[in-house]
Amino acid sequence: MIVEDQALLAMELELVLTEAGCDVVGRAMDMPGAFEIAERERPDLSLVDINLLDGMTGPQIAERMVKHYGSAVVFLTANPEQIPEGYAGALGAVSKPFDDQTIRAVVDFARQFIRHKTLGDTPHRFRLAPWLTHSHDEADSL
Repeated sequence: MIVEDQALLAMELELVLTEAGCDVVGRAMDMPGAFEIAERERPDLSLVDINLLDGMTGPQIAERMVKHYGSAVVFLTANPEQIPEGYAGALGAVSKPFDDQTIRAVVDFARQFIRHKTLGDTPHRFRLAPWLTHSHDEADSL
């Protein structure tokens, strides 16, 4: 699922994701649209902009996507300083502008995490959420 209020960027992301073998189940521009799609489709992965038409609701969307729908979340943002502390359950964040290769690498990273609960190599230009590195470090020390 794509949650992005810039229509052209959302369409470009959908094309890149489709070419990467993803089934894009919907695009939303705000929080109500995101939850409507999530309720119907239960996406495995959600790419979520932090700042949307209805304000800085990306973190709220991410938290609910993770807790209620079991979706992995990756933030997209032009304002890295707005990434929430701890990343609200998201796997990480990608700063805009980004290229197709970055999105493909982030999707591959997320797929590995979703399927195997393991961390692959962190993609270029992807900020890994602190909770992932912390839990990974703990697992290594056990």
